Amino acid sequence: MPKDAASTKLTVSIGHYSEPGRKPENQDFCGARVPEGSALSLKGITLAVADGISSSATSAEAAEASVTALLTDYYATSDAWTARTAATTVISATNAWLYGQNAALSDMNAGKICTLSALIFKGRDGHVFHLGDSRIYRLVGEALEPLTTDHRAVLSNDESYLARGMGLDAQVAVDYRQVSLTLGDVFVLATDGVHEVVESADVIRALEAPDLDRAAAQLGQIAYERGSEDNLTVMLARVESLPEAELELDLAKLPLPPLPKAGDVIDGFRILRPVNSTARSHVFLAEGLMGEKVALKIPTVEMAEDPAYLNRFVLEEWIARRLTSSHVLRAAKAPAERSALYVVTEWVEGRTLRQWMDDHPAPDLDPDLDKVRDIVSQIVVGLRAFHRKEMLHQDLRPENIMIDDAGTVKIIDLGSTSVAGVEEAAAGVLGHMPGTFQYTAPEYFSGDFVTWRSDQYALGVIAYEMLTGRLPFGAEVARIQTRRDLLRLRYRSARDEDSPVPAWMDAALKRATQPDAARRYDALSEFVAELKRPGQSWDAARHVPLMEKNPLRFWQTVSAGLAGIVIVLTTLMMN
Repeated sequence: MPKDAASTKLTVSIGHYSEPGRKPENQDFCGARVPEGSALSLKGITLAVADGISSSATSAEAAEASVTALLTDYYATSDAWTARTAATTVISATNAWLYGQNAALSDMNAGKICTLSALIFKGRDGHVFHLGDSRIYRLVGEALEPLTTDHRAVLSNDESYLARGMGLDAQVAVDYRQVSLTLGDVFVLATDGVHEVVESADVIRALEAPDLDRAAAQLGQIAYERGSEDNLTVMLARVESLPEAELELDLAKLPLPPLPKAGDVIDGFRILRPVNSTARSHVFLAEGLMGEKVALKIPTVEMAEDPAYLNRFVLEEWIARRLTSSHVLRAAKAPAERSALYVVTEWVEGRTLRQWMDDHPAPDLDPDLDKVRDIVSQIVVGLRAFHRKEMLHQDLRPENIMIDDAGTVKIIDLGSTSVAGVEEAAAGVLGHMPGTFQYTAPEYFSGDFVTWRSDQYALGVIAYEMLTGRLPFGAEVARIQTRRDLLRLRYRSARDEDSPVPAWMDAALKRATQPDAARRYDALSEFVAELKRPGQSWDAARHVPLMEKNPLRFWQTVSAGLAGIVIVLTTLMMN
């Protein structure tokens, strides 16, 4: 296939066949959805088959509801979510509804129950979701590779029953598997009326048909001719092209506007004054479409030559529009169509946390412990908004936190944010981009797995600095290259002779900034709670060694002791 615009997209050929077979009613259901535009890039292509149980007259409704919900509601979930999070959320919600319909029945075998097997093509990967005994295969050479395992339980008389399915239980455990895609891959989704009698050689022969609909019909007919007594449903999907490992956003393709002056208007935004300029961007205070104050950011001419930077640049606003929190910078109202490249967000009147720290220096002045706890608590609320959407801020530092005139704390600057769903769609587009080294978690440097606990580390360092005026590990974190280096880090206590920081609060700071991410808090709320009162794991009688509490004083004491010993020995020798 020539490399043209179409070949850089994900394209999949799909064929299907579904008939009652020898049964009076077809209780199977299947479907596929191939979206366009950004939904194709960020959500992908979805196929699903479901098979109702023969003992129920309403299981066909369950099969249709399960497939239809996935093909519609999956595309209504957040683009920031991974395929696994989005699809399992929809499947769990549908299962809960079906189970609720069945709860009043005396016999669950007469309820709305079905199997569900789904395949989502996204980026360069396939995502398999499975419940029950429908199956998904991938054709590898001349063999069918099973991608699912049947959920059936066998009785003592060798009879079996459906052990897991939609509508059977209040909670559902969905099997998940991710597979890499290659050009020409063929996948088969089938209910048991087909997969119990059709073999790999049949699939290979059927694929000689001029299109996949005919190939699927041929497989259904083979199953019927071999005596299948069940409904006959089969879907075929062939990967025709795969996207490049990049993400193209329409907004990033717009031209740069001429650098505006006060009074100029861009798409209805009236420029009030320039605010800041760097090597990467220019920021202006402007009047928004509703008369509100907004921040309008424009890339520099030099950065306009870097497509990767422009994608990252426009993603700042894309991310802001998908977060809902009074403690995270909001995107401003923008026109439906833009004439130029810029991003627009709310304008925050106030000062950065760095300025607040300069105005309240520690330890020269006793830090206000309640105020520090309040600021940390508000940052946690903002971070939760990121983590719920499977995002990592990755550049949490005092300069990227604003405190407005009402005392509300807001996380700003989303330029380093990692979005799991976007990374899944185009691997490497965002990546893990650590911010300022002093606040970057050690795992970024050691190559260990990065998670939401990496943001927790940055928050712990910020809280520590607000209370002490220094950093818990100094500049040592930036020198890490291996996990061994990481484990050598030694926390410097926030307490000294003049420190007002309680020992139990110091223990909370130490845990939040643990070099080993697995030893940090399991929830941000735990950190907040233990900044307010001693945690259950804290031992009030614990003695903090002087070397940990005040290394300088420790070595001064050791030196003084050694000097005293030398004097005594010298005196004895002279006598």
